[in-house]
Amino acid sequence: MPLTCFAIYIFMEWMMNKMPKAVRMMDIAERAGVSTVTVSKALAGKEGVSEEMREKIKRLADEMGYRTGFSMKKGRKATGNIGILIPTKFVDKNNSFYWNLYERVVSRLSAGGYYGILEMVRQEDESQLTEPRVMQEGKIDGLILIGQADNRYREMLQKNNKVPVMLLDSYDAISGDNSVISDGYFGMYILTNYLISLGHHDIRFVGTINSTSSISDRYFGYCRAMSENCLPVGPDMSIPDRDAEGSVNVLLPKKLPTAFACNCDVVAGDVINKLKERGLRVPDDISIVGFDDYVVPGLSSEITTYAVDMDGMARACVERLYKKIHNSHYMPNLKIVSGHLVVRQSAQKISEPERSLE
Repeated sequence: MPLTCFAIYIFMEWMMNKMPKAVRMMDIAERAGVSTVTVSKALAGKEGVSEEMREKIKRLADEMGYRTGFSMKKGRKATGNIGILIPTKFVDKNNSFYWNLYERVVSRLSAGGYYGILEMVRQEDESQLTEPRVMQEGKIDGLILIGQADNRYREMLQKNNKVPVMLLDSYDAISGDNSVISDGYFGMYILTNYLISLGHHDIRFVGTINSTSSISDRYFGYCRAMSENCLPVGPDMSIPDRDAEGSVNVLLPKKLPTAFACNCDVVAGDVINKLKERGLRVPDDISIVGFDDYVVPGLSSEITTYAVDMDGMARACVERLYKKIHNSHYMPNLKIVSGHLVVRQSAQKISEPERSLE
């Protein structure tokens, strides 16, 4: 390159090396010997952190030069905070998938200089259309809803004129352009075809259809695979996976198929445990596949599953929210993040003529 251009290039490289790197929340967490979630809670004034640790984290943040991000929206002062909502029905002792997704969102936010403020959404909040407290108090620059909320509640959030909103792991026909989801349809299509390749023809889908958009997508992926292989399929071949309160509780039929295609790994774990109660072994007597690639505690057999790219989902969601914060005219497209098949020990080839178990 010409000498002048080369000199400019060297100068820019020198300047970039001289510029201090942005301090991230994970850098503070490493220095303090705690998790990124603990740092987020401490800096946001949330409960769950001792006062001693809170002061230590704040002191480290000041010493390390931690700075929050800034909103470009005119007429509104930036807070450097992003609200994160999770319906309580999706978070319990048996299901930490959304906690894992939440941690990845917080990590991504911290890399951009933002705090993540978590607020749990109770079922009465959804039914009464109660505006989130973080939104009422003007503490945030944007909002992320993780998981499926009541349709009316979700519409209320998106029609607010205060902050931009992104949906993570849910969508609907109206708000699809503001959503980031995993590829549930194609993922379950792959899983069901995998079972069929092992010789299984009597396959039941486990999941309450229409309870969430994710389960619906996975059910229709299952239907496509069955239909393409000329196998019987219909709503009567699906088994509900939860009770009225949303807790996982699969009621297995008396007559069992040779394989179950479960809408998530937690449900697959519940099915495996209930099969054990009947004296049946997985995969020797019956095969199981799950979804998400979430390690279910207490299971001796590993679940063949479809790994959801949670890091990719968190990254896409946060990046789109940043653009919405800085440009009110920005309208993101629906983002579908692909995953991949993970073959483990919960499914095997049928070694004898196919049969259903009584």
